Amino acid sequence: MIKVGIIGGAGYTAGELCRLLLNHPEAEIRFINSTSNAGNRITDVHEGLYGETDMVFTDALPFDEVDVIFFCFGHGKSREFLAEHEIPAHVKIIDLAQDFRLAAPGNDYVYGLPELQREAIAGARHVANPGCFATCIQLGLLPLAAHGLLNDDVAVNAITGSTGAGVKPGATTHFSWRNNNMSVYKPFQHQHVPEIKQSLARLQPGFDHAIDFIPYRGDFARGIFATEVVRVDEDLALESVVEMYKTFYADAAFTHYVDKGIDMKQVVNTNKALVHVEKYGNKLLVTSIIDNLLKGASGQAVQNMNLMFGIEEKAGLQLKPAAF
Repeated sequence: MIKVGIIGGAGYTAGELCRLLLNHPEAEIRFINSTSNAGNRITDVHEGLYGETDMVFTDALPFDEVDVIFFCFGHGKSREFLAEHEIPAHVKIIDLAQDFRLAAPGNDYVYGLPELQREAIAGARHVANPGCFATCIQLGLLPLAAHGLLNDDVAVNAITGSTGAGVKPGATTHFSWRNNNMSVYKPFQHQHVPEIKQSLARLQPGFDHAIDFIPYRGDFARGIFATEVVRVDEDLALESVVEMYKTFYADAAFTHYVDKGIDMKQVVNTNKALVHVEKYGNKLLVTSIIDNLLKGASGQAVQNMNLMFGIEEKAGLQLKPAAF
């Protein structure tokens, strides 16, 4: 069994990790750390886990009891934690924050998008889990980058559920504001754009065009629906593009090309990503969808854990969407 520790255990991503790992056939949670909730039952915070566990939060950090730890901190806190704590060399780390996603001297974290770096993840000791918007948008664009077809600025619009803002309430997350509402935030300057560009350049060296990304807040709890508009040669056949996508994702565990238009409800509560492409003159319209808390966070983190420990990639992740 893979022995697991979760640090920063009170947020949405930690709650989803608990849900997945409590039912994982080859993993065992040994501790869930939360300083502010130490001594409280996990179900006092993650109420959907009633009947699943009697564990309590701890403020202890028994690293000697685990094989892997998940960091579920807010952005910037992972670096601070590592500066203050010494983690044994044998303990693997999967960081769900953005602290180590960008390549830099001395950064040994592998960027954890399996559709891009499965072999590197499998051999990694440290993995930086991708951002939720970044995951969804990249999965819509990677096959085009692999064929050198991103030769102009890319226009992206994507809408996310309220869980994407985290568990702490704020002015733009409480129900009375979010319900029956929609708004733009961080246009052209969202923090996930650099990691998207970094990944595209891995497949299309020299890629340095703009990702003109407009994020939206939606009046639903979970899910991301993204559209990407890419300019291409008008003579490029749609059939050829579709074949590129189907070939690129042929061996992907959770990402699938769909021949007809897709709906966000098809992926909510699953670790799936679905992608669809249409062509209008010299423009490709790519649609990509994920659950922001699963394929966009905790589900992908468990997928990475499975790869790092050499077990079935889908283990613990056979989740089903709602029928309607």
